[in-house]
Amino acid sequence: MKIVVIGLGNFGMSLAVHLSNTGNEVIVADHDLDKIEQIKNKVAHAVAIDATNENAYQSLPLNNADLAIIAIGEKNGAAIMSTAIVKKLTKARIIARSSSALEDTILEAMGVDQIIHPEQEYAERFTKKINLKGSIDNFEIDDEFLVSEVEVCKSLVGKTIQESNFRKKFHLNIITIIRKKQHTNLLGRIIEKKEVVGLPTPDMTFQNGDVLVVFGRDADIKKYLKNYVNGSIN
Repeated sequence: MKIVVIGLGNFGMSLAVHLSNTGNEVIVADHDLDKIEQIKNKVAHAVAIDATNENAYQSLPLNNADLAIIAIGEKNGAAIMSTAIVKKLTKARIIARSSSALEDTILEAMGVDQIIHPEQEYAERFTKKINLKGSIDNFEIDDEFLVSEVEVCKSLVGKTIQESNFRKKFHLNIITIIRKKQHTNLLGRIIEKKEVVGLPTPDMTFQNGDVLVVFGRDADIKKYLKNYVNGSIN
């Protein structure tokens, strides 16, 4: 996808780099020249603009963008003004960061496609991560079921999914597997990127370092992590 990210605070910077590393064409914008210099070699293009000045947006390819993310976190109205300008200039899907309940109301009235609260969402996910010691990331479906990223246990490496009898043994369904692969970037540097292998097949072999995206009960995921990843059963 072609993605425009406006605002390079900690959240915006991290988001832009991760989106770029996962194969997206990312164009970023911020008023801080130091931040532009810091990220310019990590994304497709970086532009210094005043996010509250509509004329400045002519330097961004908003007409050709698939997604625009307003990641400005300051509580000075800049995020709202930037969102309003982007909403006027593009038909792309818009995700806007909100810093307060009032901003939520304004953004909802603008009709943005998604409102995000990075600090709150991170706190919730980190709480679940603490409760599920050893998990990498989680997405809660309800109070009982969730999708979780977990490391493959050593005893599975070299076995196929069918040979491991994973579903019956652990009472978990593997949605997909994430693997690190080496790539050469535009600067000729070798970098590691995480890649999703797609829908798993019975003959797919577990590899060292695999991250399994599994669906199941909270209790079963905790049991897998305790007994097979963090525990002594390997």
